[in-house]
Parts: sequence; structure tokens; C-alpha cells
Amino acid sequence: MMNRSAGDQKLFAVIVNVLRRKHYSLKTERSYLSWIKRFIGYHHMRHPRDMSKHEIESFLTHLAVDRKVASSTQNQAFNAILFLYRDVLEIDLMQDLNAVRAKKQTRIPVVLSHKEAMKVINSLTGVHQTMAKLLYGCGLRLMECLRLRVKDIDFETNCITIFDGKGKKDRVVMLPETIKPFMREQIDLVRSMHEYDLGRGCGEVHIPFALERKYPGSSKKLGWQYVFPSGDVSRDPITGKTMRHHVSPTTLQRAVKKAVAVAGIHKHVGCHTFRHSFATRLLENGYDIRTVQELLGHKDISTTMVYTHVMNKGPLAVKSPLDI
Repeated sequence: MMNRSAGDQKLFAVIVNVLRRKHYSLKTERSYLSWIKRFIGYHHMRHPRDMSKHEIESFLTHLAVDRKVASSTQNQAFNAILFLYRDVLEIDLMQDLNAVRAKKQTRIPVVLSHKEAMKVINSLTGVHQTMAKLLYGCGLRLMECLRLRVKDIDFETNCITIFDGKGKKDRVVMLPETIKPFMREQIDLVRSMHEYDLGRGCGEVHIPFALERKYPGSSKKLGWQYVFPSGDVSRDPITGKTMRHHVSPTTLQRAVKKAVAVAGIHKHVGCHTFRHSFATRLLENGYDIRTVQELLGHKDISTTMVYTHVMNKGPLAVKSPLDI
């Protein structure tokens, strides 16, 4: 009879196979595996097939009541367990789930004024400054910026194509004129690094899905190389090959944190704040909210509507009685 540890190892191997077959990102894969392990551990290492809706409700309620997690965290745990039962075990236990849900908080995003945003950007140097300009100038998410490939930058039409963004959606954003010289320099650097890698028998990069089989040799083409590559090659966790990945997100996050301190700004600012500021500036400048929604890649316009609350128009344009 298979022992418990061997059974657990087999289950997690199956989960990984299904995640990769369905093209989930490595970040999502690690998150889902972590939540499934916590779910099983909470119920004293019982196999998920031996549990039912009651155990799922108990775990989600524990997160909300005992752990007091945010609603987004509880939803992430729910999605991981849903994936486990629906896609891996092929068991439907999610209908009429009766768990205490974490209270969803309505938060207004932190936004920098244009002057503040440029002050932070000018406190950065080199490639970190170029990446921050993309976040603010194009409204990119951090990982969308890091995953840019050379082929995604079109200098002729002043466009950047974002492939496989959040929600598996593609979109096109503008390429600001002021950043084009920096992007050309960055791509020249990528070209030099790639030629060096090819010369020593490396030069491959991770290609999404099955495109490497469809376009043989594409993983060694310059167009597929990351615009912001890592300084070192490393072993790809999926293929096992030695490749040059993109830079780690923590490098820019740390650089922005230091730049905010240098700029003397006391707001809670992170990389995503540039995206919030991009959307707010466009709305303040009179751009249609549908246009902003499309540039941000929001599925629902209600997500974009949150920026109307932080504009220097609308409710914020109402004068206080003290100023009348």
C-alpha cells in the first residue's frame, strides 16, 4: 500500500502537470501549491478525496476569522482549492459553499502627482529608471514590464504590445517618444549580451506554450530575448535548460523604495503606484474612460472607475465652505 508521503508526492506531481498543461504562470503555480499544502495541513494531512465541502468551508472560515486575512488572500486560497477539486480531482464541491468570507475593503489607490512621479523617477538611475518610465509612461504592471521581449517594441509605430497580460489578454499601449532613445540603448545592450551567450553555447530564453515546437530555434532569436534580462544565466525550473531569464521583480521594487525615500515622499509608494498615476493623469487630461480602460487592460470598467475618485476633478473639485 502506498504510504502517505508517497501519495502526497504523487498528488502534487499531478497538480503541477495540470497547471503547466493549462499554461498557468510559475508564480501562480507556486501560490496554488502553497495554498493546497496549507489546506491539507490544516486538516491533519488527510487526502483531499477524503474531504468534502465541510472541510473547505472550515478552512476558508479559519482564514477569515482566525487569520483575519484580506478578502483577496481568501479568494486566492479559494481559487487554489477550486482548481484542485475541479481540474485535478474532477470533483464538484463548490456549489452553495457556505463559508465566512473575509470582508472586502474598498481602498482608494495611492497616486503620485506628475511632479512627484518624475521626482521619484529622476532619483533612479540606469535600467531601473527606464523601467520606472515604462510603468508610469505606459501604465504597465511590474511583471508586464519585466516580461517584455525585444519583438514587442515597435519604434516605427510607437507601440508596445503586451502579450498574455493579466487575464490572459493581449493589448497595445503607446511607446512614449521621450523613452525611445533609452529603449534603443537597452536593446543594444541585450543584443551584445545575447551574442556573448551564443558564443559560449547558451543564448536560449523561455518560450511560452508550444511556440518552440511551432517555430524551431525561436528561443535563440534576438526578438524573443527579454528587454530587461538578468545579469546571470540560470536553470529554467520547467525545462531544466540553462537560460537567461528576466531580472527579478525585487530589484526594481527595492530601487523604487530607495528612490521614494531620496525624493522625500511620504506616501506609501510601490511600483504599482506608477500605474495608478498613469490612469489618473490620463483622466485628468480629458481622455475617455473607455480608452483608459483599454490601455490598462481592465475587463470591467468599474475597476477603472476607481481612478475618478482620486482625480483633481469630480468630487475633489467641490470647494470647501471655508474657501467659498
